[in-house]
Amino acid sequence: MPSADKRELRLISWNVNGLRAVMKKEPNFVEIFESLDADVFAIQETKLQEGQIDLDLPGYHQVWSYAERKGYSGTAVFSREEPLQVIHFTDCAEADNEGRVCALEFERFWFVNVYTPNSQDGLKRLDTRMAWDTSFRELLSRLAQEKPVVSCGDFNVAHEEIDLKNPDTNHFNAGFSDEERESFTRLLDAGFTDSFRHLYPDLTDAYSWWSYRMRARERNVGWRIDYFIVSNSIAENIRGAAILNEIYGSDHCPVELMLEI
Repeated sequence: MPSADKRELRLISWNVNGLRAVMKKEPNFVEIFESLDADVFAIQETKLQEGQIDLDLPGYHQVWSYAERKGYSGTAVFSREEPLQVIHFTDCAEADNEGRVCALEFERFWFVNVYTPNSQDGLKRLDTRMAWDTSFRELLSRLAQEKPVVSCGDFNVAHEEIDLKNPDTNHFNAGFSDEERESFTRLLDAGFTDSFRHLYPDLTDAYSWWSYRMRARERNVGWRIDYFIVSNSIAENIRGAAILNEIYGSDHCPVELMLEI
């Protein structure tokens, strides 16, 4: 593909921790959405059932995945380009009814939005999490055989010690267990690049999620668990990656990828 034929896309991902709640805040979700002016905007943890919200986003196609359980999980993608096809499942029996994936095929790439299951306190859902990770990795690998993949979302893991404020006290906790971190390594090893670390391999204190407790966000005691990963074949097309920690409304902040494709 000649370089002159490429264009730079602005891609945004945000775990909103309840879309209806963010709609009631100031600024509300639509105001934030419009200010970011993304080509593709992905959200996780919508906590919605079909018909519970009517979002007016002129110029964007809307794709939603809903959990069977009310007020739980859920993902959505809003894109200027109309998708050629959409996938809502990973073939993970343990979690495929939780609305955790929106995979959209565009002309030049697959865009996969994910809300990875949390292993929960005491790692009591770790087996489900590991089964999900395997199914998700197989999905991305399969799609990458067709065209480059861009995947984003809340992966619910801080990959390396640099990705959270207090690694020493979290090695046995959900989001930083050896099993989850090794699983994320296997995902990258399957042919994908962590876009933020590609540009900023040594940047510290860069987090996308903070507990609501103990003034964690004010003190920047956080975790980087929201990612954009891309097929290795397009890693050199990354033009920018950012954590938009000036945007409030959720316990997560949006993350951004600028990609030429």
